[in-house]
Amino acid sequence: MKLLLGSGGLRTPERKNMYLQLMNENFKGCRRILFIPYASKDYDEYTNKVREMFKQSEYEIIGIHESDNPIQEIREMEGIYVGGGNTFTLVRKLHEEGLIESIRERVTEDNVPYAGVSAGSNVACPTMQTTNDMPIELVPSFETFDLIKFQINPHYYPGGIWWKDEENGILNEHFGESRKRRIDEYHQYNDNPVIGLYEGSFLRCDETGIELLGNKAVIIRKNQDMLTIEENQKLNYDLSTR
Repeated sequence: MKLLLGSGGLRTPERKNMYLQLMNENFKGCRRILFIPYASKDYDEYTNKVREMFKQSEYEIIGIHESDNPIQEIREMEGIYVGGGNTFTLVRKLHEEGLIESIRERVTEDNVPYAGVSAGSNVACPTMQTTNDMPIELVPSFETFDLIKFQINPHYYPGGIWWKDEENGILNEHFGESRKRRIDEYHQYNDNPVIGLYEGSFLRCDETGIELLGNKAVIIRKNQDMLTIEENQKLNYDLSTR
């Protein structure tokens, strides 16, 4: 199994370059990549944006919505890339089209390389329950691809939020729940460990294990102390360090 799971936050030139490099490594030898833009409202616009981004790569980007038979496209493509956006919108459409099991089989049984950023990394988990997104659509199930046995919280940041007043420039503290607090709420009812990915971080997964690239991450287990890990840390699939 070959996975590249990213948090997002790729707006700096350095992060964009790393993203392109990692994607090209992940899909090395592939000629046609199936892009799933379901987390966005405008599928054509999103797909064309991705095509432009990867126009110098050796593979062609094919939008799943451009086919009359998405199941057949999944069976024929050499790689699968799920874009970011709203996870509820993405999961609703995946279930509506009956694509969950087909994609899972291609990745886990046929070793088709998979990449996902933000919402696309959320759906690689057993469920979508550690997304940060607004529930703007009703999903039939929280179940997702179950490619890994832990949960991902993308766009993770430590501590609380401070915001800057535009009139006087004063920093003010926002007293809402932190990401850590939200993940602790998840663990009140669920047992799977959660890895919180800082902006610009990626998990590169293969048969040897997992490698954290690009930035830090935190590992949060139920009823245990949080562990912060640094870039280039290698992990086992149970999120133990090695």
